Amino acid sequence: MEELRGKHVKLHDNELRRREAANRNYLMKLTSNHLLFNFNLEAGRYTGRDIPPGAHGGWESPVCQLRGHFLGHWLSAAAIRYDASGDAELKVKSDLIIDELAECQKDNGGQWVGPIPEKYLHWIANGKNIWAPQYNLHKTFMGLVDMYLFAGNQKALDIADRFADWFVQWSSTFSREKFDDILDAETGGMLEIWAELLEITGKDKYRNLLERYYRSRLFQPLVEGKDPLTNMHANTTIPEVLGCAKAYEVTGEERWMDIVRAYWKCAVTERGFLVTGGQTAGEVWMPKMKMKSRLGDKNQEHCTVYNMMRLAEFLFRHTGDPAYAQYIEYNLYNGIMAQAYYQEYGLTGNKHNHPSTGLLTYFLPMMAGLRKDWSSETESFFCCHGTMVQANAALNRNLYYRDDNDFFVCQYFDSELTTTVDGEDIRLIQKQDHMTGSLLTSSDITGFQKLNEKTELYENMPSYKKFDFIVNTFKPMNFSLRFRIPEWITSEAAIYVNSELHGKTKDSTAFYKIERQWMDGDKVSVILPIGVGFIPLPDDESIGAFRYGPEVLAGICDAERILFADIQDAASELTMENEREWGSWRYFFKTVNQDPAIPFRRIRDIGYEPYQVYFKVKS
Repeated sequence: MEELRGKHVKLHDNELRRREAANRNYLMKLTSNHLLFNFNLEAGRYTGRDIPPGAHGGWESPVCQLRGHFLGHWLSAAAIRYDASGDAELKVKSDLIIDELAECQKDNGGQWVGPIPEKYLHWIANGKNIWAPQYNLHKTFMGLVDMYLFAGNQKALDIADRFADWFVQWSSTFSREKFDDILDAETGGMLEIWAELLEITGKDKYRNLLERYYRSRLFQPLVEGKDPLTNMHANTTIPEVLGCAKAYEVTGEERWMDIVRAYWKCAVTERGFLVTGGQTAGEVWMPKMKMKSRLGDKNQEHCTVYNMMRLAEFLFRHTGDPAYAQYIEYNLYNGIMAQAYYQEYGLTGNKHNHPSTGLLTYFLPMMAGLRKDWSSETESFFCCHGTMVQANAALNRNLYYRDDNDFFVCQYFDSELTTTVDGEDIRLIQKQDHMTGSLLTSSDITGFQKLNEKTELYENMPSYKKFDFIVNTFKPMNFSLRFRIPEWITSEAAIYVNSELHGKTKDSTAFYKIERQWMDGDKVSVILPIGVGFIPLPDDESIGAFRYGPEVLAGICDAERILFADIQDAASELTMENEREWGSWRYFFKTVNQDPAIPFRRIRDIGYEPYQVYFKVKS
């Protein structure tokens, strides 16, 4: 199955486009000199006596052992954005950065182009405690390779190929057992890079590197059905298994796929996940189906959200199982959108001293009464800054796929797909019908409302989401459209073709298929019943959280609250309030029977307030 992305998919959803724009502005705001500072410093190209004014701090500080990691993420995000939009300004900036990296490589002797010294890798081989140098260097490789793949920069590939020669020579000096010791120090996505470069170049050196970076101490227990993950650092292993996924695609060897399947089984299927889709606490994997004692201040590291979504995407492409797309949906709404580029969803009269925006929060706390901890633009640069810019450059991904002439709709956002069938252009336009009875969202004059029957028909927020798909073709075309049926729907979904009922289903384990000869202007309407659901913890059914469709709802609480309600019908304890603003429905909720009432918001609408996700329910 092929993912349709890049210029094939254009987003029209206002919220996703806002995030795309904010991400692009952040990429452009960071100056090239500061992004390159640690690379120039390592190459002896900086001769100042002091750190330059405005230089990046946090993990990018020249005294941090992970310095320079962010530039690789930046290049990857810029390349992905260019691939989707053709952004010429971003392309020029990234190309000039590649030119500077080429000069750094020359001054380093023709191979090394890292922002840290080579001796860091010799030190880890000798057992010295150095902070993840291969994790760091992988980011540079990743940025270079993505600049080649998505932005067509040949020089970036040449730099990466020469840089790899250093690793060929260095890694060849160790025995298998000794190199296994080295692999126990976090290597990031080095395995994935070797697989990508093997696919691009076909050079045997990358096949050799694949074998050297095969981490048998992790992979073997997984395929044997053991659990090597509990209480282990999560984002060490996820990139390694993403490397196995890429190695399978490049080599076709089943042993790589066996590892990926075993990892997902151990990390997700048998372990379970939080109501948000996240699975970690304190950066480590929680015990299987035991989360009650791990609801704390460091749940759901953003990097793990992004990388597990990538793993789910790989598995979806190779299995077609909609459960992976459902996993992506939960993590997109309640991870990627909840942990970055916050913008206040405010109330008139709700005066406070908090900012109305937030850039990034490393974790998403699950302990009651805690807050999101927002980072700065230039003084933080912890690992999640990197996955943040990549994730928000790739928001038009994971929506549409094809398998021959079968097209799969995996996510529901206003968007536009353009592709071909048998050499002929087709276009699929997805647009949510908000059923507001108002044209305010498209009017130039905010006082204009077109009168129609919907205004009276939908007096309150409809209990379902409705998405319309318009097919544009130049001539009658035969192909199929397949629609994911979310597991969160409250009753049967209904699918209409040109306003006539085609069928109903509640089966979330299979895509709903419509196969026919399509005419220009044909319309499919997908109606998804939605409501509040109560999702208990796997190890204590009296503690749970609330979701409205795929979106987690959080109570605004200074301290932990207990809900007094019927545990068998806990979802009925929440009701909507303040549901309408001019021409738009709004998403405010509150409890019905608590004293005082607890206001609830979507987790992505929580900014600086203390909040609570999981509640103990007592009758």
